[in-house]
Amino acid sequence: MYPGTYARTTPDKPAVIMAGSGRSLTYRELDENSTRLARLLHEAGLRRGDGIALLSDNNVRYLEVYWAALRSGLYVTAVNHHLNPDEVAYIVEDCGARALIASAAVGPLAEAVVGTTPGVEVRLAYDGPVAGHTDYLGALKQVSGEPLDVEPAGADMLYSSGTTGRPKGVRSPLPDRQIHEPGDTLVAVFAAIYGFDEDSVYLSPAPAYHAAPLRFCSLVHRTGGTVIMMERFDAEKALAAIEEHRVTHSQWVPTMFVRMLKLPEEVRDRYELDSLRVAIHAAAPCPVEVKRAMIDWWGPTLFEYYAATEANGVTLIDSAQWLAKPGSVGRAALGVLHICDDEGTELPSGSVGTVYFERDEVPFEYHGDQAKTRETQHPQHPTWTTTGDVGYADDEGFLFLTDRKAFMIISGGVNIYPQEVENALALHPKVYDVAVIGLPDEDLGEQVKAVVQAAPGVPTGPGLERELIDFVRERIAHYKAPRSIDFVDDLPRSPTGKLVKRLIRARYE
Repeated sequence: MYPGTYARTTPDKPAVIMAGSGRSLTYRELDENSTRLARLLHEAGLRRGDGIALLSDNNVRYLEVYWAALRSGLYVTAVNHHLNPDEVAYIVEDCGARALIASAAVGPLAEAVVGTTPGVEVRLAYDGPVAGHTDYLGALKQVSGEPLDVEPAGADMLYSSGTTGRPKGVRSPLPDRQIHEPGDTLVAVFAAIYGFDEDSVYLSPAPAYHAAPLRFCSLVHRTGGTVIMMERFDAEKALAAIEEHRVTHSQWVPTMFVRMLKLPEEVRDRYELDSLRVAIHAAAPCPVEVKRAMIDWWGPTLFEYYAATEANGVTLIDSAQWLAKPGSVGRAALGVLHICDDEGTELPSGSVGTVYFERDEVPFEYHGDQAKTRETQHPQHPTWTTTGDVGYADDEGFLFLTDRKAFMIISGGVNIYPQEVENALALHPKVYDVAVIGLPDEDLGEQVKAVVQAAPGVPTGPGLERELIDFVRERIAHYKAPRSIDFVDDLPRSPTGKLVKRLIRARYE
């Protein structure tokens, strides 16, 4: 299925509604405009396997551009509009984009990269003028609304968030089918499990340039539902959107859960959430106390999956399974799970090691970097790949993540995973945000350092430092607790909630 299916059966049904402004796009409009853009790009010389870039705030046009690429065999790279011009230019050039479509809301950024992206041949801008760009709707009116004679399926090529280094372009092989033909992996894995259908109303509170929001919005369109897209996440406004639009499905990251849980109880109780059947979460590990609190509040509606932009494997778990195995991210639903040591030897259940997924073939590559692609592959089994996460599986195959390998602290020869310490502090009422890193130590090699953003109005200093360290020691082994805590005004997080630890570490270098 694809939007054209529903443009014929329910043309006036909203495909996308912006939660804040109420601006909407029907299935007919989504189909017509994506068809015209696909033709415009084709007439400009773009062919199957070529790339386009999208630089925009959350906007109804976002999904028009995405579907134009998917219905014409192109790769589409959604670019983080919070990056600086040099970072944007790097991604646009690295992905080989021959066209760039931008929103006027990020016009200054789009203008700033005109001179540093010489590979771009077509520049379009919507919702207002942007220097160096042609008006988007004006350009669409100049081409036929007839679909291309052949509509090969395209794909996204998204860039990692760069939490540990420079972003990497994740490129998968293009599907060998037409856009209207069955065979989509996203539908096969998630649609039936989560019950996506024509009655689904899906709240997307995160930036659309990330893999999960973008792909799940397209899943909703493949199954005929309506996307409610927030301009940006706000804890109370998210609850209001669920009530107003009778949202049935949603997707979150743990940081959003924490923000909602910290709303005053009278605010949380103000909104009717009974329409919500499925609350999906992913992208970052969820502290046990946070998830338990969400299930207590929302009931057994929480469904977690573990995956990556690379789509090399997926695990799934529902609320009942999680309550029986707190902290697990589920069993493999795509790929075969393996836990291996640093030499590649497979480990028994309960042993911590690198998480690999086995597929029939390697499902991705890092664009232009074969060496980095090979680093993800198992030394003896090339079709087993990892994104660098560490964890263990129990006797029933349920995966428990420990942390990312790159974040591990080795103190006195003992491995300490920052995530465990961060989880211990996440719901402390005086903590707004926390990151844990390892700093050089002459005696131990590394010591555990916590960096905390205190809750508004909370005084910081030695007293709070002692209180938080004692709080951690009551919950996990003393040797894992921070040796010291620094207090800061803010912590760098990506809009999907991932800590950008390279920036935190840079403060101490």
